[in-house]
Amino acid sequence: MRRTGSGVRKACVVTGCVAALAVGPSSALATPGTGVSGTILATGTSAGTLKIEPPKGRADVVVRTITIEPGGSTGWHYHLGQLIAVVKSGTLTRTMDDCSVESSTAGTAFIEPSGPGHVHIGRNLGTEPVVLYVTYLLPKGSPLSVDADAPQCAQAQAG
Repeated sequence: MRRTGSGVRKACVVTGCVAALAVGPSSALATPGTGVSGTILATGTSAGTLKIEPPKGRADVVVRTITIEPGGSTGWHYHLGQLIAVVKSGTLTRTMDDCSVESSTAGTAFIEPSGPGHVHIGRNLGTEPVVLYVTYLLPKGSPLSVDADAPQCAQAQAG
């Protein structure tokens, strides 16, 4: 006996209904939340893939707001763990240890790598405050940043 096109369609419809019945009850068991609220502080999009490497062992996770006034800077420093930053407003201009310059505008996100090989300075060269929302992933007990000397290339440019 040959199966007709309508028989195949009927089998597909029955299979679809069975699948829907299997999934349907699980979503009906979901419960709405109560007494919960949330506030999005900042949203940023990275230029590429974010590669996060948490510290080995126990970690301190710190969430901080940083404001850099026009003309202000962070001073040369590095971090003992990675940090994830979202630029809420303004434009942050960072000079890296090789004297390359990266600008991050409002609505962008970036990761700063860890260790003394990643010395950098953040500056606000604009006319409005730079506001950052930063999450630090630090080895337990570490400071948020470590002051550092300017790299050779920056000293040569200043002199």
